[in-house]
Amino acid sequence: MFGKLKGLFGGSAGISIAAPMAGTVVPLEEVPDPTFAQGILGRGAAILPAEGRVTAPADGTIDVMFDTGHAVSMTTADGAEVLIHVGIDTVQLGGQHYKACCKAGDKVKKGDLLIEFDPEAVKAAGYETVTPVIICNTDQFAAVKTEKTGPVAAGDALLTLQAK
Repeated sequence: MFGKLKGLFGGSAGISIAAPMAGTVVPLEEVPDPTFAQGILGRGAAILPAEGRVTAPADGTIDVMFDTGHAVSMTTADGAEVLIHVGIDTVQLGGQHYKACCKAGDKVKKGDLLIEFDPEAVKAAGYETVTPVIICNTDQFAAVKTEKTGPVAAGDALLTLQAK
């Protein structure tokens, strides 16, 4: 049994969740939305994007691609449920400035393009572009550790999840 658990959680290193975009890492507590900042949906980190591309943070399956293209949720091959929410209150844009590049049920590999968006147009419309990356099943892990501060490239280690 322990061999299976060790394999599931990647041994002592834990499960790695990559940054889904280039930008600057922001502590979740500093996100200007209490649902994210208070960890109501789960623990994680946020990124202030430097570009308008969101990529898969790990291998897995897309669970929900929101019709508006502003958010996507997936389950990684290791069982982490990840929500990537591009901007704050951006659902109000009704999909304007966003293009979904995948759909529910798609199998994705780390680095696959999930969403394209225009960060400057989103900001010009009056919305924050800070992007929370949330582990929605946080309670299944002993810890969700942020691995990076400051500048981050897409694909860099962002979070590490430790087994209970």
